[in-house]
Amino acid sequence: MNKILEIKNLSKKYHTKDGEITAIQNINIDVLEGEFISLVGSSGCGKSTLLNIIAHLDKESSGSITFKNENPKIGYMFQSDCLFPWLTIFENCLLGLKIEKKITKESKKYVLDLLKKYNLYEFKDKYPTCLSGGMKQRIALIRTLALKPDILLLDEPFNALDYQSRLAISNDVYEIIKKEGQTAIMVTHDISEAVSMSDKVYVLSKRPCTVKKIYKIELEKKQDPISNRKDKRFMEYYDTIWKDLDINV
Repeated sequence: MNKILEIKNLSKKYHTKDGEITAIQNINIDVLEGEFISLVGSSGCGKSTLLNIIAHLDKESSGSITFKNENPKIGYMFQSDCLFPWLTIFENCLLGLKIEKKITKESKKYVLDLLKKYNLYEFKDKYPTCLSGGMKQRIALIRTLALKPDILLLDEPFNALDYQSRLAISNDVYEIIKKEGQTAIMVTHDISEAVSMSDKVYVLSKRPCTVKKIYKIELEKKQDPISNRKDKRFMEYYDTIWKDLDINV
């Protein structure tokens, strides 16, 4: 697989009235095309800051971020589904395309095909209030995929869901990402989520955030996230990663 993203010696410092704070220090990450990577760390360690820098929503203080493509298209899926209640499901899915002035006959067809493919087509003319939390997250993902991003960033995408919904929608989102051949980086504090969904897990230290360990997840039979939790190696990874985490921030 080709390398789609290389992060080298990335650091981020903030200047406050109390002095300089180092949020991220000398982060190195390589991402291959089609990989699903999770960043795991304790609350406040700088996971979301790192994701924002990759998305160009924040600026690094030093180091470099190099994409395979000179002007990469980056999709960002936030904790909240961010659907507008006054727009229909189809209109919500077209929102990114509308903002970038890329609505065409072909792009509309692509969105409709995604809705059909993932059993959401019957809801295209309804409004978000008619949908469950999990369905809203699937719509949010389809809206992001409508732009055909080179890399997909997910910031605690299942945080607002109850446990059962979280399991089900993580399965759905994983299936969509894999079927569409997407490269993804997910920030999560949930070790089970990271191990069950990822090809690699990066364990981050407490602030200033650095990479403590990298785990290549090699289960006996890689399947969907729910099935992966039953793999006998799953708990081995879980326990090892748990011991690596700095839980006292």
